[in-house]
Amino acid sequence: MLAAGRLTSMILWGPPGCGKTTLARLLADSTNLHFEPLSAVFSGVADLRKIFEAAKGRRLAGQGTLMFVDEIHRFNRAQQDGFLPYVENGTIILVGATTENPSFELNGALLSRCQVFVLNRLDDAAMEQLIARAETAQGRALPLDGEARRALRAMADGDGRYLLNMIEELYALPPGGKLDSAGLAAAVQRRVPLYDKAQEGHYNLISALHKSLRGSDTDAALYWLARMLAGGEDPRFIARRMVRFAVEDVGLAEPDALPQAIAAWEAYERLGTPEGELALAQCAIYLATAPKSNAAYRAFQSAQSAADETGSLMPPKHILNAPTRLMKDLGYGKGYAYDHDAPDAFSGQNYFPDGMARQAFYHPAERGFEREIRKRLDYWAKLRAEREGS
Repeated sequence: MLAAGRLTSMILWGPPGCGKTTLARLLADSTNLHFEPLSAVFSGVADLRKIFEAAKGRRLAGQGTLMFVDEIHRFNRAQQDGFLPYVENGTIILVGATTENPSFELNGALLSRCQVFVLNRLDDAAMEQLIARAETAQGRALPLDGEARRALRAMADGDGRYLLNMIEELYALPPGGKLDSAGLAAAVQRRVPLYDKAQEGHYNLISALHKSLRGSDTDAALYWLARMLAGGEDPRFIARRMVRFAVEDVGLAEPDALPQAIAAWEAYERLGTPEGELALAQCAIYLATAPKSNAAYRAFQSAQSAADETGSLMPPKHILNAPTRLMKDLGYGKGYAYDHDAPDAFSGQNYFPDGMARQAFYHPAERGFEREIRKRLDYWAKLRAEREGS
Protein backbone atom coordinates (compact mmCIF):
# COMPACT_ATOMS: atom_id res chain seq x y z
CA MET A 1 0.00 0.00 0.00
CA LEU A 2 2.77 2.43 0.91
CA ALA A 3 4.70 1.64 -2.25
CA ALA A 4 1.60 2.27 -4.36
CA GLY A 5 0.75 5.41 -2.41
CA ARG A 6 -2.77 4.15 -1.76
CA LEU A 7 -3.30 3.63 1.95
CA THR A 8 -6.79 2.29 2.77
CA SER A 9 -8.65 1.86 6.03
CA MET A 10 -7.81 -1.33 7.88
CA ILE A 11 -8.35 -3.36 11.02
CA LEU A 12 -5.33 -4.89 12.75
CA TRP A 13 -6.46 -7.96 14.68
CA GLY A 14 -4.05 -9.69 17.00
CA PRO A 15 -3.13 -10.50 20.60
CA PRO A 16 -1.63 -7.96 23.00
CA GLY A 17 1.96 -6.94 22.36
CA CYS A 18 2.19 -8.10 18.73
CA GLY A 19 2.81 -4.60 17.30
CA LYS A 20 -0.58 -3.18 16.27
CA THR A 21 0.06 0.32 17.63
CA THR A 22 3.64 0.32 16.34
CA LEU A 23 2.46 -0.58 12.84
CA ALA A 24 -0.04 2.31 12.90
CA ARG A 25 2.68 4.78 13.92
CA LEU A 26 5.02 3.46 11.21
CA LEU A 27 2.27 3.93 8.62
CA ALA A 28 1.75 7.52 9.75
CA ASP A 29 5.50 8.22 9.73
CA SER A 30 5.80 6.84 6.20
CA THR A 31 3.16 9.18 4.78
CA ASN A 32 2.27 12.85 5.07
CA LEU A 33 -0.90 11.98 6.95
CA HIS A 34 -1.67 13.63 10.27
CA PHE A 35 -1.60 10.96 12.98
CA GLU A 36 -4.60 11.09 15.30
CA PRO A 37 -4.44 8.39 18.03
CA LEU A 38 -7.50 7.51 20.08
CA SER A 39 -8.40 4.86 22.64
CA ALA A 40 -11.95 3.53 22.54
CA VAL A 41 -11.69 2.80 26.25
CA PHE A 42 -11.44 6.48 27.22
CA SER A 43 -13.29 8.17 24.35
CA GLY A 44 -16.88 8.85 23.40
CA VAL A 45 -19.01 10.45 20.69
CA ALA A 46 -17.90 13.99 21.56
CA ASP A 47 -14.23 13.05 21.04
CA LEU A 48 -15.03 11.45 17.70
CA ARG A 49 -16.89 14.54 16.49
CA LYS A 50 -13.92 16.81 17.30
CA ILE A 51 -11.54 14.54 15.40
CA PHE A 52 -13.87 14.28 12.39
CA GLU A 53 -14.31 18.07 12.22
CA ALA A 54 -10.56 18.66 12.45
CA ALA A 55 -9.96 16.01 9.77
CA LYS A 56 -12.47 17.75 7.47
CA GLY A 57 -10.55 20.99 7.90
CA ARG A 58 -7.20 19.35 7.16
CA ARG A 59 -8.67 17.69 4.08
CA LEU A 60 -9.71 21.09 2.71
CA ALA A 61 -6.12 22.23 3.29
CA GLY A 62 -4.81 19.25 1.34
CA GLN A 63 -3.68 16.98 4.20
CA GLY A 64 -5.20 13.65 5.10
CA THR A 65 -5.69 12.14 8.54
CA LEU A 66 -4.70 8.68 9.75
CA MET A 67 -6.97 7.97 12.69
CA PHE A 68 -5.73 5.16 14.91
CA VAL A 69 -8.35 3.69 17.24
CA ASP A 70 -7.00 1.29 19.84
CA GLU A 71 -9.43 -1.32 21.21
CA ILE A 72 -11.94 -0.32 18.54
CA HIS A 73 -14.21 -3.20 19.56
CA ARG A 74 -15.00 -1.22 22.73
CA PHE A 75 -17.12 1.20 20.70
CA ASN A 76 -20.77 0.15 20.53
CA ARG A 77 -22.61 -0.39 17.25
CA ALA A 78 -23.96 3.17 17.07
CA GLN A 79 -20.51 4.64 17.68
CA GLN A 80 -19.03 2.40 14.99
CA ASP A 81 -21.70 3.62 12.56
CA GLY A 82 -20.39 7.15 13.13
CA PHE A 83 -17.17 6.26 11.28
CA LEU A 84 -18.93 5.19 8.10
CA PRO A 85 -19.42 8.48 6.22
CA TYR A 86 -15.89 9.71 7.02
CA VAL A 87 -14.25 6.44 6.00
CA GLU A 88 -16.47 6.28 2.91
CA ASN A 89 -15.59 9.75 1.62
CA GLY A 90 -11.91 9.58 2.56
CA THR A 91 -11.94 12.21 5.29
CA ILE A 92 -10.00 9.78 7.48
CA ILE A 93 -7.93 6.67 6.91
CA LEU A 94 -9.04 4.46 9.78
CA VAL A 95 -6.62 2.04 11.38
CA GLY A 96 -8.42 0.10 14.09
CA ALA A 97 -6.67 -2.23 16.49
CA THR A 98 -8.49 -5.04 18.28
CA THR A 99 -7.70 -8.16 20.25
CA GLU A 100 -11.16 -9.56 19.51
CA ASN A 101 -12.51 -11.29 16.44
CA PRO A 102 -13.78 -8.49 14.14
CA SER A 103 -16.44 -10.79 12.72
CA PHE A 104 -18.18 -10.76 16.10
CA GLU A 105 -17.27 -7.34 17.48
CA LEU A 106 -17.44 -4.91 14.54
CA ASN A 107 -20.32 -3.79 12.34
CA GLY A 108 -20.56 -5.52 9.01
CA ALA A 109 -20.86 -2.13 7.30
CA LEU A 110 -17.61 -0.92 8.86
CA LEU A 111 -15.84 -4.20 8.12
CA SER A 112 -16.84 -4.01 4.47
CA ARG A 113 -14.99 -0.68 4.18
CA CYS A 114 -11.80 -1.94 5.82
CA GLN A 115 -9.19 -4.55 5.07
CA VAL A 116 -8.54 -6.92 7.96
CA PHE A 117 -4.95 -7.91 8.73
CA VAL A 118 -4.40 -10.78 11.18
CA LEU A 119 -1.33 -10.37 13.37
CA ASN A 120 0.05 -13.35 15.26
CA ARG A 121 1.72 -13.58 18.62
CA LEU A 122 5.47 -13.11 18.37
CA ASP A 123 7.36 -16.36 17.92
CA ASP A 124 10.52 -17.33 19.78
CA ALA A 125 12.83 -15.92 17.11
CA ALA A 126 11.08 -12.54 17.19
CA MET A 127 11.27 -12.45 20.98
CA GLU A 128 15.01 -13.13 20.84
CA GLN A 129 15.36 -10.32 18.29
CA LEU A 130 13.63 -7.91 20.69
CA ILE A 131 15.99 -8.99 23.49
CA ALA A 132 19.01 -8.43 21.22
CA ARG A 133 17.77 -4.95 20.27
CA ALA A 134 17.26 -4.05 23.92
CA GLU A 135 20.78 -5.24 24.73
CA THR A 136 22.19 -3.14 21.89
CA ALA A 137 20.28 -0.09 23.12
CA GLN A 138 21.57 -0.62 26.68
CA GLY A 139 25.09 -1.47 25.59
CA ARG A 140 25.24 -4.58 27.77
CA ALA A 141 23.85 -8.09 27.88
CA LEU A 142 21.00 -9.15 30.13
CA PRO A 143 22.17 -10.73 33.40
CA LEU A 144 20.77 -14.16 32.44
CA ASP A 145 22.27 -17.54 31.69
CA GLY A 146 21.10 -19.50 28.65
CA GLU A 147 18.31 -21.36 30.42
CA ALA A 148 17.00 -18.20 32.06
CA ARG A 149 17.04 -16.41 28.72
CA ARG A 150 14.82 -19.14 27.25
CA ALA A 151 12.57 -18.94 30.30
CA LEU A 152 12.23 -15.17 29.85
CA ARG A 153 10.96 -15.64 26.29
CA ALA A 154 8.53 -18.31 27.44
CA MET A 155 7.21 -16.12 30.26
CA ALA A 156 6.39 -13.34 27.80
CA ASP A 157 4.05 -15.75 25.96
CA GLY A 158 4.37 -13.97 22.60
CA ASP A 159 3.74 -10.47 24.01
CA GLY A 160 6.54 -8.10 22.98
CA ARG A 161 5.37 -5.30 25.26
CA TYR A 162 5.42 -7.58 28.28
CA LEU A 163 8.86 -8.87 27.31
CA LEU A 164 10.26 -5.34 27.14
CA ASN A 165 8.73 -4.49 30.52
CA MET A 166 10.47 -7.50 32.09
CA ILE A 167 13.74 -6.52 30.40
CA GLU A 168 13.47 -3.06 31.99
CA GLU A 169 12.98 -4.71 35.39
CA LEU A 170 16.08 -6.83 34.88
CA TYR A 171 18.23 -3.85 33.87
CA ALA A 172 17.05 -2.03 37.00
CA LEU A 173 18.44 -4.79 39.26
CA PRO A 174 21.61 -4.10 41.27
CA PRO A 175 24.80 -5.31 39.51
CA GLY A 176 25.59 -8.97 40.17
CA GLY A 177 26.14 -12.34 38.53
CA LYS A 178 23.95 -13.98 35.94
CA LEU A 179 20.54 -15.21 37.06
CA ASP A 180 19.37 -18.76 36.50
CA SER A 181 15.71 -19.66 35.90
CA ALA A 182 14.91 -19.64 39.61
CA GLY A 183 16.55 -16.26 40.04
CA LEU A 184 14.64 -14.89 37.07
CA ALA A 185 11.34 -16.11 38.53
CA ALA A 186 12.16 -14.36 41.79
CA ALA A 187 13.14 -11.13 40.01
CA VAL A 188 10.10 -10.70 37.74
CA GLN A 189 6.45 -11.40 38.34
CA ARG A 190 5.09 -14.07 36.03
CA ARG A 191 1.70 -13.30 34.60
CA VAL A 192 -1.20 -15.64 33.97
CA PRO A 193 -1.25 -17.00 30.38
CA LEU A 194 -3.33 -14.96 27.94
CA TYR A 195 -6.90 -16.15 28.37
CA ASP A 196 -10.10 -14.14 28.66
CA LYS A 197 -13.00 -16.25 29.90
CA ALA A 198 -15.54 -13.93 28.30
CA GLN A 199 -13.93 -13.54 24.88
CA GLU A 200 -12.74 -15.55 21.90
CA GLY A 201 -9.85 -17.29 23.67
CA HIS A 202 -12.41 -18.96 25.92
CA TYR A 203 -14.24 -20.48 22.95
CA ASN A 204 -11.05 -21.34 21.05
CA LEU A 205 -9.65 -23.41 23.91
CA ILE A 206 -12.86 -25.25 24.77
CA SER A 207 -13.21 -26.02 21.05
CA ALA A 208 -9.66 -27.37 21.03
CA LEU A 209 -10.41 -29.55 24.07
CA HIS A 210 -13.68 -30.86 22.62
CA LYS A 211 -12.15 -31.70 19.23
CA SER A 212 -9.10 -33.34 20.82
CA LEU A 213 -11.42 -35.59 22.82
CA ARG A 214 -13.44 -36.35 19.67
CA GLY A 215 -10.22 -37.18 17.84
CA SER A 216 -9.16 -39.58 20.63
CA ASP A 217 -5.97 -37.58 21.21
CA THR A 218 -5.56 -38.07 24.94
CA ASP A 219 -2.37 -36.04 25.29
CA ALA A 220 -3.68 -33.04 23.35
CA ALA A 221 -6.89 -33.11 25.42
CA LEU A 222 -4.87 -33.05 28.64
CA TYR A 223 -2.80 -30.14 27.32
CA TRP A 224 -5.85 -28.00 26.48
CA LEU A 225 -7.46 -28.90 29.79
CA ALA A 226 -4.31 -27.75 31.60
CA ARG A 227 -4.21 -24.54 29.53
CA MET A 228 -7.78 -23.66 30.45
CA LEU A 229 -7.24 -24.32 34.13
CA ALA A 230 -4.00 -22.34 34.14
CA GLY A 231 -5.87 -19.43 32.54
CA GLY A 232 -8.43 -19.38 35.34
CA GLU A 233 -11.34 -21.07 33.59
CA ASP A 234 -14.14 -22.22 35.90
CA PRO A 235 -13.65 -26.01 36.22
CA ARG A 236 -17.44 -26.40 36.43
CA PHE A 237 -17.73 -25.05 32.88
CA ILE A 238 -15.26 -27.69 31.72
CA ALA A 239 -17.15 -30.37 33.65
CA ARG A 240 -20.41 -29.38 31.95
CA ARG A 241 -18.77 -29.60 28.54
CA MET A 242 -17.43 -33.05 29.34
CA VAL A 243 -20.94 -34.21 30.22
CA ARG A 244 -22.14 -32.80 26.91
CA PHE A 245 -19.30 -34.54 25.11
CA ALA A 246 -20.20 -37.84 26.75
CA VAL A 247 -23.72 -37.78 25.33
CA GLU A 248 -22.89 -36.16 21.98
CA ASP A 249 -19.67 -37.83 20.88
CA VAL A 250 -19.43 -41.05 22.89
CA GLY A 251 -23.06 -41.87 23.43
CA LEU A 252 -24.06 -45.49 23.71
CA ALA A 253 -20.81 -46.73 22.22
CA GLU A 254 -19.65 -46.53 25.85
CA PRO A 255 -22.68 -46.20 28.18
CA ASP A 256 -20.44 -45.57 31.19
CA ALA A 257 -19.12 -42.33 29.67
CA LEU A 258 -22.03 -40.26 31.00
CA PRO A 259 -21.83 -41.63 34.59
CA GLN A 260 -18.05 -41.10 34.49
CA ALA A 261 -18.46 -37.46 33.41
CA ILE A 262 -21.09 -36.75 36.06
CA ALA A 263 -18.97 -38.50 38.70
CA ALA A 264 -15.98 -36.32 37.75
CA TRP A 265 -18.15 -33.20 38.07
CA GLU A 266 -19.41 -34.33 41.49
CA ALA A 267 -15.87 -35.20 42.60
CA TYR A 268 -14.72 -31.70 41.70
CA GLU A 269 -17.63 -30.17 43.62
CA ARG A 270 -16.61 -32.14 46.70
CA LEU A 271 -12.84 -31.65 46.44
CA GLY A 272 -12.54 -28.22 44.84
CA THR A 273 -9.31 -26.82 43.39
CA PRO A 274 -6.65 -28.12 42.96
CA GLU A 275 -7.46 -31.67 44.11
CA GLY A 276 -10.69 -31.93 42.15
CA GLU A 277 -8.97 -31.01 38.90
CA LEU A 278 -7.45 -34.48 38.82
CA ALA A 279 -10.98 -35.90 38.49
CA LEU A 280 -11.46 -33.76 35.37
CA ALA A 281 -8.14 -34.98 33.98
CA GLN A 282 -9.15 -38.59 34.62
CA CYS A 283 -12.47 -37.96 32.89
CA ALA A 284 -10.70 -36.40 29.89
CA ILE A 285 -8.55 -39.53 29.57
CA TYR A 286 -11.62 -41.76 29.82
CA LEU A 287 -13.56 -39.80 27.19
CA ALA A 288 -10.62 -39.55 24.80
CA THR A 289 -9.98 -43.29 24.93
CA ALA A 290 -13.66 -44.31 24.73
CA PRO A 291 -15.17 -45.58 21.46
CA LYS A 292 -16.98 -42.73 19.71
CA SER A 293 -20.49 -42.53 18.30
CA ASN A 294 -22.78 -39.61 17.59
CA ALA A 295 -25.62 -41.93 16.52
CA ALA A 296 -27.86 -40.95 19.45
CA TYR A 297 -27.19 -37.25 18.82
CA ARG A 298 -28.07 -37.60 15.12
CA ALA A 299 -31.09 -39.75 15.92
CA PHE A 300 -32.55 -37.07 18.18
CA GLN A 301 -31.88 -34.36 15.57
CA SER A 302 -33.74 -36.44 12.97
CA ALA A 303 -36.62 -37.06 15.38
CA GLN A 304 -36.86 -33.33 16.10
CA SER A 305 -37.01 -32.56 12.38
CA ALA A 306 -39.74 -35.15 11.90
CA ALA A 307 -41.69 -33.73 14.84
CA ASP A 308 -41.49 -30.23 13.34
CA GLU A 309 -42.71 -31.49 9.97
CA THR A 310 -45.62 -33.63 11.20
CA GLY A 311 -47.07 -31.07 13.59
CA SER A 312 -49.72 -32.36 16.02
CA LEU A 313 -50.46 -35.87 14.74
CA MET A 314 -52.26 -37.95 17.37
CA PRO A 315 -50.80 -41.22 18.62
CA PRO A 316 -52.59 -44.31 17.24
CA LYS A 317 -55.70 -45.04 19.32
CA HIS A 318 -54.63 -48.55 20.28
CA ILE A 319 -51.79 -47.22 22.49
CA LEU A 320 -53.94 -44.60 24.24
CA ASN A 321 -55.38 -45.19 27.72
CA ALA A 322 -59.17 -45.16 28.04
CA PRO A 323 -60.08 -44.04 31.57
CA THR A 324 -63.65 -42.97 30.56
CA ARG A 325 -66.50 -44.75 28.78
CA LEU A 326 -66.51 -42.13 26.03
CA MET A 327 -62.87 -42.78 25.31
CA LYS A 328 -63.53 -46.53 25.16
CA ASP A 329 -66.41 -45.90 22.75
CA LEU A 330 -64.05 -43.87 20.58
CA GLY A 331 -61.71 -46.83 20.35
CA TYR A 332 -59.00 -45.71 22.74
CA GLY A 333 -56.93 -48.72 23.77
CA LYS A 334 -58.77 -51.08 21.42
CA GLY A 335 -56.52 -53.76 20.00
CA TYR A 336 -53.54 -52.92 22.18
CA ALA A 337 -51.20 -55.89 22.57
CA TYR A 338 -49.44 -56.13 25.93
CA ASP A 339 -45.85 -56.88 24.94
CA HIS A 340 -45.13 -59.07 27.95
CA ASP A 341 -47.86 -61.43 26.81
CA ALA A 342 -46.39 -61.73 23.32
CA PRO A 343 -43.74 -64.26 22.25
CA ASP A 344 -40.27 -62.92 23.11
CA ALA A 345 -42.04 -60.02 24.96
CA PHE A 346 -42.34 -58.22 21.65
CA SER A 347 -45.68 -57.49 19.97
CA GLY A 348 -44.37 -55.69 16.89
CA GLN A 349 -47.23 -53.22 16.97
CA ASN A 350 -47.07 -49.80 15.35
CA TYR A 351 -46.38 -46.91 17.71
CA PHE A 352 -46.07 -44.13 15.13
CA PRO A 353 -49.05 -41.84 14.40
CA ASP A 354 -51.64 -43.05 11.95
CA GLY A 355 -50.85 -41.65 8.53
CA MET A 356 -47.12 -41.41 9.24
CA ALA A 357 -44.83 -44.04 7.80
CA ARG A 358 -42.45 -45.76 10.17
CA GLN A 359 -39.04 -44.06 10.22
CA ALA A 360 -35.60 -45.13 11.40
CA PHE A 361 -33.83 -42.33 13.26
CA TYR A 362 -31.25 -44.27 15.23
CA HIS A 363 -28.44 -46.00 13.35
CA PRO A 364 -25.95 -47.35 15.90
CA ALA A 365 -22.31 -47.50 14.93
CA GLU A 366 -20.32 -50.71 14.70
CA ARG A 367 -18.24 -49.61 17.68
CA GLY A 368 -18.25 -50.35 21.37
CA PHE A 369 -21.54 -51.27 23.03
CA GLU A 370 -23.51 -50.03 20.02
CA ARG A 371 -22.55 -53.24 18.23
CA GLU A 372 -24.74 -55.07 20.74
CA ILE A 373 -27.52 -52.51 20.35
CA ARG A 374 -27.46 -53.00 16.58
CA LYS A 375 -27.93 -56.74 17.05
CA ARG A 376 -30.99 -56.08 19.23
CA LEU A 377 -32.51 -53.63 16.75
CA ASP A 378 -31.93 -56.05 13.86
CA TYR A 379 -33.54 -58.84 15.88
CA TRP A 380 -36.64 -56.74 16.67
CA ALA A 381 -36.88 -55.58 13.05
CA LYS A 382 -36.91 -59.23 11.95
CA LEU A 383 -39.63 -60.09 14.50
CA ARG A 384 -41.68 -57.03 13.49
CA ALA A 385 -41.57 -58.07 9.83
CA GLU A 386 -42.65 -61.60 10.77
CA ARG A 387 -45.56 -60.39 12.97
CA GLU A 388 -46.72 -57.89 10.35
CA GLY A 389 -46.58 -60.60 7.69
CA SER A 390 -48.67 -62.97 9.74
